Amino acid sequence: MKRALLLLFLSGFPALSSADAATRLKELISLEGVRDNQLLGYGLVVGLAGTGDRQQTLFPAQSLTNLLERMGLTVSPTTIQVKNTAAVMVTATLPPFIEPGARIDVTIAAVGDAPSLQGGVLLMTGLKGPDGQVYAVAQGPTVLGGFVAGGGTNVRVVNHPTVARIPNGAIVERAAPSRNLGDLLRLQLRRADFTTAARVVEVLNKRFGSIAQAENAALISVRLPANYRQNTTGFVADMEQLTVETDRGAQIVVNERTGTIIMGKDVQIAPVAMMQGSLTVEIQTRLAVSQPNPLSSGTTQVVPETSVDVKQEQTRNVLLKNGATVEELVRALTAIGSTPRDIISILQNLKDAGALDAELKVI
Repeated sequence: MKRALLLLFLSGFPALSSADAATRLKELISLEGVRDNQLLGYGLVVGLAGTGDRQQTLFPAQSLTNLLERMGLTVSPTTIQVKNTAAVMVTATLPPFIEPGARIDVTIAAVGDAPSLQGGVLLMTGLKGPDGQVYAVAQGPTVLGGFVAGGGTNVRVVNHPTVARIPNGAIVERAAPSRNLGDLLRLQLRRADFTTAARVVEVLNKRFGSIAQAENAALISVRLPANYRQNTTGFVADMEQLTVETDRGAQIVVNERTGTIIMGKDVQIAPVAMMQGSLTVEIQTRLAVSQPNPLSSGTTQVVPETSVDVKQEQTRNVLLKNGATVEELVRALTAIGSTPRDIISILQNLKDAGALDAELKVI
């Protein structure tokens, strides 16, 4: 019988102190304008051992002829036949404040019908941002986490051989378009919550004076203190080390595909009685062959035989009293032998009945 995977923060655990339950501000917020930037480029991987794009894929041959033409060699794309070349898309992430000359990792993915990028070398590829400017140039040998062995109908494939990486494979050519930190900083909460935003403002004002104000549940404006006018980086570093008690609403997350159920300790169950049972009706039809007696004038006939079987399990019930905890709910559902699908259905019914004081999120 398939069982549910229950991940719980049980209320029966010892109470945590405020210092233990607090979270660093660094994990809660990000500075507006200080973010990563996505880069994208189109390139060629060469040196493949016959695992490149096939002849029916036209753009790799066109790309190769264009490359050779820039090097002074003219070749018609309709006559070229190269099995060791594959067209790829190259992606990378440009961190904030990175300077020219630094190196970043790149990911390569085949866009044609090449079965593997194993052993290939990426040729010089410009990586552009959304503004069309080249911010980095990638080149180098590919590193795969898989391979393809064999041929014909006897092929062994391990992991995903059409995606590869080049660690430190791109050199930054242009500084990232990051916003300079001024006298007014805007903090963005990674998870919008009015209570958490108010607590962040309270902690900042207590530590640095009246410098912070919450504009909404996800945005906090902070004026740079006078003693940090020439040291914005130091102020951000000191601010990130402050701890805040975050507030999280009661929530239950269920994943019916994997049978995973995650519940927080703040989930409350109102007084409710649950009954669970099942009725199974099974109808089977078998086709039997009826043979006539020897030397008789009868003919062979196919006779259907239908059987009906009805099974009904005994109803299982659970009574939850007022103030029931998550631990009691889990024990109750386990006691009646509920499957993951049953538990998800029970939680949805509890929510519809108004007995579950938590947000039910199905993913």
